[in-house]
Amino acid sequence: MTVALKDFDTVAKPDWCPGCGDFGIQVAIKQALTNLQIEPHNVAFVTDIGCSGKIAHWVNTYGLHSLHGRAVACGTGVKFANRDLTVVIDAGDGGGYGIGMGHFVHAVRRNVDVTFMVHNNMVYGLTKGQMTPTSCKGYKSPSSPFGAIEEPVNPLALALSLGCTFVARGSAGDAVHLTKILEAAVKHKGFALVDIFQPCVTFNKIQTYAYFLKNTYNLDKEEDYDRSNWKAAMDKAMQSDKFPVGILYQVEHPTYEDQDPGRAELAAVNLPIENIDIGPLMQKYY
Repeated sequence: MTVALKDFDTVAKPDWCPGCGDFGIQVAIKQALTNLQIEPHNVAFVTDIGCSGKIAHWVNTYGLHSLHGRAVACGTGVKFANRDLTVVIDAGDGGGYGIGMGHFVHAVRRNVDVTFMVHNNMVYGLTKGQMTPTSCKGYKSPSSPFGAIEEPVNPLALALSLGCTFVARGSAGDAVHLTKILEAAVKHKGFALVDIFQPCVTFNKIQTYAYFLKNTYNLDKEEDYDRSNWKAAMDKAMQSDKFPVGILYQVEHPTYEDQDPGRAELAAVNLPIENIDIGPLMQKYY
């Protein structure tokens, strides 16, 4: 079967705000899966709560709209149960780097073979624009009327410090480049983080499309850049005068699934269950 872009279309249409960066991300992941010729029934989308999380409704694959902050936990569970699936986990910066930070940290440590896309718009868009862990210091919002006090989280530097095997940044304003990044992330065997600058046109009037156009540059155009150099990647992750967009770091290490003797041979989804009687167990707790 040849996979076409329309195979990932759904009857339902997105209801994001006109001009939202989520549209660019939706187009990019659909195009990436098409380019990789991965059939829709072999893909599982596991999403968080928020504007970003609704993407599971608008990409024609298996989908699980999980609890706030629990997308990574649910997504790794899906991968552990059926390692043959291509698992794409999707969250916003609030769910991914806020309430879900603990799950993110440990999934990176384990090097689970999933792709984690984070819509980083630096606000809680669905709940009217409150500050998030990636909001800039001094950012004024309904939850920080006098300006954010905390320093923002640096997700790329954090991921690198934890030994993440694929660290990249994309931009919703450049769907063509983002598609290439997502292709590489999905193909990568191991945990792949793709932090995506995603303008919130309704609530964030600072980090706009024009802002990102002015304050980013395409790292993938630097031919002499060594993606396997951890220190060089960390230097790029810490750069704040102008933000690099592209693949900062990529190396190969054994995945959690490959090293776990309980999952290396047979996926849980393939275990025989037809002759299992759960009656005694149910009786015990009745």
